[in-house]
Amino acid sequence: MTAESLPTWAFPPPGGFTADDLDRIPELPPHTELIDGSLVFVTPQSSFHAAVLFVLEHALYTQTPEGLLVRREMTVTLGPRNRPEPDLTVIRAEASDPHDGQETGYTAADALLVVEVVSPESEDRDRERKPQLYARAGIPHFWRVERAEKRRPTVYVYELDNANHVYVPTGIHHERLELKVPFPIDIDLTAVDRY
Repeated sequence: MTAESLPTWAFPPPGGFTADDLDRIPELPPHTELIDGSLVFVTPQSSFHAAVLFVLEHALYTQTPEGLLVRREMTVTLGPRNRPEPDLTVIRAEASDPHDGQETGYTAADALLVVEVVSPESEDRDRERKPQLYARAGIPHFWRVERAEKRRPTVYVYELDNANHVYVPTGIHHERLELKVPFPIDIDLTAVDRY
């Protein structure tokens, strides 16, 4: 394969890619993220990942109050060099135009909650780098979901410490995720067994 036959995104510009580049680069693989100016490509998701996302997404859709919306696998621009794609994001409804629907992502100011389901290839990003970036950007709530025994999810819940721009753990949930913030939530995590 010669340099001429490679796609243009195979060669990063000086200083790396920017958040705006994701919308302009032709033929990028689906679900490409931008972390620290570098393009990150995801591997195919596992059955566990898909089942957990289905359970969480469905529950959030039914429990999210008016004025908020749930979005799956949509990028969030955190700054000029960072545009990750959380597995789920709860956004303020005014960030999405109901008549247009052409958004390809949202801003950190639009997001109230971001959720990452950890995969073997994304462990370091989901456990360390992305939470750092989300916290610095001021997103108030973050959930990290890990696979536990018997294919069950464990949800680690974090809330933003605004003074220090870091997340503080507020709970670890195994069979049921019951929270009062960012809004009342009650999710049966064992429901993943049915999918």
